[in-house]
Amino acid sequence: MLPGLETIAIRRRTQGLTQTQLANLAGVSQSYIAKLEANKIEPSYAKVKSILEALEGLERGREAKAKDIMTGAVIGVQRDDPVHRVVALMDEYGFSQVPVLEGDRPVGSITERTIIDRMVRGEGEEPIGERPVSDLMEDPFPQVGEEAPISLIANMLRVYPAVLVNNKAKTTGIVTKADLLKALT
Repeated sequence: MLPGLETIAIRRRTQGLTQTQLANLAGVSQSYIAKLEANKIEPSYAKVKSILEALEGLERGREAKAKDIMTGAVIGVQRDDPVHRVVALMDEYGFSQVPVLEGDRPVGSITERTIIDRMVRGEGEEPIGERPVSDLMEDPFPQVGEEAPISLIANMLRVYPAVLVNNKAKTTGIVTKADLLKALT
């Protein structure tokens, strides 16, 4: 379903485009855009779709990217670290989730929720704080490139507590819900 045609003029002006510039991008005439915006023609589906796709492409190109909102210093723990080290890091930095690494490579994740759940269940004979992170860790956070759009990351954060950001297979940052919310200000 196409959005209302009245949005075309608003979106065009928001992008700073003239009718001629939009017409060139969409492969239609300037007079077609003018008549469409003035509601003086019965538009063809194919032409309106082409105009909307041109506008969406421009809007996507101006959308902030992962590299714009990520936290650059990724604080992680090694899989053999004791759980009390994770708790201390979470307390020191105010994190609720941390990537688990093997060297520099992400191999898992650990969250406050996971630690608390395991404390409540009382699994194992060794105190939970002394156990290795690998005993409690979950799957690694998903990873995206630095050019990934915020809209993609926002959808991922609906499911995952964090998203790691990579550049050429090297982790360069992390995005959490808090980072996403900071981007709104």
